[in-house]
Parts: sequence; structure tokens; C-alpha cells
Amino acid sequence: MRIGDRSWFSKRRKRYDEGRDPRELTFSCYCRYRFLERDRTREWFISALQAARNRWPVDIWAYVIMPEHIHLLVNPREPNLELGRFAGYVKEHTARPAIRWLRDNAPEFLQKITVMEGNVTRRRFWQPGGGYDRNVTAERALQSMIEYIHQNPVRRGLCKRAIDWEWSSARWYAGIRPVPIDMDATLPMTYGP
Repeated sequence: MRIGDRSWFSKRRKRYDEGRDPRELTFSCYCRYRFLERDRTREWFISALQAARNRWPVDIWAYVIMPEHIHLLVNPREPNLELGRFAGYVKEHTARPAIRWLRDNAPEFLQKITVMEGNVTRRRFWQPGGGYDRNVTAERALQSMIEYIHQNPVRRGLCKRAIDWEWSSARWYAGIRPVPIDMDATLPMTYGP
């Protein structure tokens, strides 16, 4: 929604940071541009995710990097942790090198991602707003959520089997090493290597 010179984004799904509920996070690239189809950009995301993991007490349980969006299943190790700040850090530290790369190598593309918000000029890598996320309150939902995340590239025809997609945690769960980033083996159920 747009009011005057300011952008307002309304979320319909309620999310909360009370307690220690796991959270499924999904964030999309601006205008569904396929920014994440290059390995360099995927590596920037993995690097940002690892840095965020080192900075916040958050376990990473599953992920997939699709060409234009990310799915991530995380679990706070402390109650009342603001997972929005964790996600914001990951997004910002992925976007910065990507926009810098565009500036240096494809400056003609910058116009497509440049927006005015009042008097401020911004370059958008991610779709504005917090992204789509939801708290996971039932342990039985975790396995189906992880399967959904891992099957994303299969459903899109990017690979035949989930473990064929290098940019997801499916290989880690199948015991294949090395992987771009290790998952935390802290799931409260029997699922994993």
C-alpha cells in the first residue's frame, strides 16, 4: 500500500518472537528477478547466513536457494529472539556485494532496481517488507516443511531429485559432504543424518 511518499507493507500472517518457536522464512528477490541463479550470489547468501549464525543464537535446520527466492527454516536457541533482525542481516549482507557487483559489471541494470522512497534513493535486491514467514508450533510439521523446502527445485524442474540440487540442505540430510553450509543437528525429532 502506498500513502503519500511513503511505502507501507501490511502482513496478513501473524508472527511472533515470544518463546522459542522455529520459524520458516521466505524472502524473494525484487520483482522476482533471478538474482540467485548465479553461484557467486548464492555464495554471498551462504556467507551471510554463516555470519548471521555466528552472530545470533540461531540454529539452521533447512534451506534452499532458488533462482529468485530463498526458503529457510531456523530455530532460536534463546527465547524472545528477534528473528527479523537475523533475517535482515542475512538479506543485507547478501544484497550489498550483489549490488556492488552490478554497479561494477552491469551498471545498466541498476536502473531496474532503483526506487525512490520520499527523498531517499534505494537499490532493491530483495522484495521490500519482511518476507513471508511463519512460526512452527507443531513438531510434526517440521518434517513436511523440510521436505517442502527440499522439493522446491524438483517441482520447478531444476533437478530430478532433491539431492541433485547443490544449493539446499537436502544433501546434508542425505549424508553427502561437503556441503555449502552445515545444518545444526538439533531437530527435536528423528530426522537427519
